[in-house]
Amino acid sequence: MNVLELTTILLLLASVFSIINLRLLKLPQTIGLMVLAIGLSISVLAIGFISPNFLETATSLIQSFDFEVLLIDVMLPFLLFAGAISVNVHELLKDKVTILLLASFGVIFSTFVVGSGIFWIVEQPIFGLNNIGLNYVDCLLFGALIAPTDPIAVLAMVKKMNLSSTTETRIAGESLFNDGIGVVIFLTLLNIKLEGIENVTAGSISMLFATEVVGGVALGALIGYLGLKLVKYIENEHVELEVLITLSLVLLVSIISHQFHFSGVLGVVVMGLFLNRNIDTDKKEDGVQKAMGEYVYKFWHLLDETLNAILFILIGLEIIPIFQNFDSAYFLISILTIVIVVVSRGIGVWVPIKFLSFFKSFEKNTALIITWGGLRGGLSVALALNLPNEIGKGKDLILFLTYMVVLFTILVQGLTLKKIVK
Repeated sequence: MNVLELTTILLLLASVFSIINLRLLKLPQTIGLMVLAIGLSISVLAIGFISPNFLETATSLIQSFDFEVLLIDVMLPFLLFAGAISVNVHELLKDKVTILLLASFGVIFSTFVVGSGIFWIVEQPIFGLNNIGLNYVDCLLFGALIAPTDPIAVLAMVKKMNLSSTTETRIAGESLFNDGIGVVIFLTLLNIKLEGIENVTAGSISMLFATEVVGGVALGALIGYLGLKLVKYIENEHVELEVLITLSLVLLVSIISHQFHFSGVLGVVVMGLFLNRNIDTDKKEDGVQKAMGEYVYKFWHLLDETLNAILFILIGLEIIPIFQNFDSAYFLISILTIVIVVVSRGIGVWVPIKFLSFFKSFEKNTALIITWGGLRGGLSVALALNLPNEIGKGKDLILFLTYMVVLFTILVQGLTLKKIVK
């Protein structure tokens, strides 16, 4: 099937599922769409037991979406930019130390705790996975891809909660930046995996890490600054031109980042903060002029909602190829993995908050809310699919565990987050 046909199927599913969720399920949009997509996938798997040819056709159709490329190279830059321009940039700048510490410490801590925990589990004879072929670096790769929260899922849920502006900004900002840090750690570990740990030095790792982070932030700041000057020059008179400019700048940051091995994730987030809807570019008698016309922000909100719907349908449909290769022991391991992921996330959030509470105030149970609001989503699945085939059968285990953690965080944590907040 060509791109037009695949896009048509996704938009049609998004429309039909949205109507069903709106009228019948009445769940939060992202969760409702994912539940319906999972239901469709389970129905396909059930029919596949009767007619293997049907299952084979459905699997080939799902795999033709090329999920990791579609998300990381196409959808993620637009979704992150849409999230970055809507976050309260003034609150974020006032709380930048808190957000950066939460994002960096939490991801690094979770990566090593989860990776070490999975390595210990795999080594236990009781599970019969001694010969699965996963080494410590492979387990750390899983820790790195599951440690960062998904800003797309988190922002979609946080907007619906009655949180204070400060807490909402902390959750949204931490999610936006831990995403970029998590991808950088994943790519660093992947480089160690591919090059061989004996061929990797501390200097080369530091250089790779610095290039990704510093390069991404610098590129995003440069393009964001130039973009802000450009839209200010237009003076909101031609909103359609501002839309065209923002679309082209997001793609430009992504392409340059790919060419020079910068973090495109951090790049589009930083650029989005420069073009944020809360930035006052000019004071006027009748109020405040935004960085861009309100129409532009409404366009990006529409694009954000549309891509969000498609993304969570894709996550739901990915159950078909992932669940075709699993061992019965995977289910028990997935339960242990979920516990490790949630606990490590909780500790990774609680420690920085405890330290920072000596210098600034936090609302009661902020650590609990941020922990339980740490939803995982499409990024984790895409990174898991992007793992090299050299891992062997261990890749099937990592894919299964990734998917189970994503399901738990979105369906269980997502549905109970409002009660936790109350």
